[in-house]
Amino acid sequence: MLYVGIGSFTLLLYEGVSLKEKRMVIRSLMQKISSRYNVSIAEVGEQDKWQVSEIGFSCVGNEKAHVEKMIQEIIRFAESDGRGEIINIQTEIV
Repeated sequence: MLYVGIGSFTLLLYEGVSLKEKRMVIRSLMQKISSRYNVSIAEVGEQDKWQVSEIGFSCVGNEKAHVEKMIQEIIRFAESDGRGEIINIQTEIV
C-alpha cells in the first residue's frame, strides 16, 4: 500500500528585514530539508510578508509509520534550524 504524507507549517522568522532576506533564509531551509529527506517542498503562503512564511511538503512511503516518522523529523529539523519559530503545523496522511 502507498501512503502520502502532506504537511505544512507556518514559520515566524527571527532574521531579516526584507523580502529578499526572507527568501534567502526560506530557500536555504527548503533546500536542506529537500536534500536531507528527499521530499517535495515549497513556500505555499505568506509570500508577501517578510517575517512569516508558510511552507508545504509531501512525502511517500509504503509504511504509514515511516511516513509519520518522516513528517515529525522534518518538523523537528525546521524547529532546530534556529532562524525562526514554528507557530502552526498541519499534517495529514492519505
